[in-house]
Amino acid sequence: MRHTFCKRSFLNPASTLATSYVHAWVQDSKNGEVGYGGNMLIIADCHRVTEFEFCLGSKQYRRDSLKKINVLIDTLTGFRDALKTEADQIAAYRKPRKAKKKS
Repeated sequence: MRHTFCKRSFLNPASTLATSYVHAWVQDSKNGEVGYGGNMLIIADCHRVTEFEFCLGSKQYRRDSLKKINVLIDTLTGFRDALKTEADQIAAYRKPRKAKKKS
């Protein structure tokens, strides 16, 4: 079985010993000859694993699969942007100084 895309990446540094990863592959259709291939996106974090299948076997499945990956990408992009904004705000936060009491 050949793939036009296959990638597995760990999401945490090796020193953490965490098992978080993303693994994705798209099976080669042999220039369109093979319409039913295994196209998967697996996202794992700690002991939870979520698998997404992207079927390309019919016109409707292809449309649905492309919509599914676009929704995931848009949602993850928005999540990343919000996460970065909050991380930046937390890093820049300075506690207000307490006012000195008048004697």
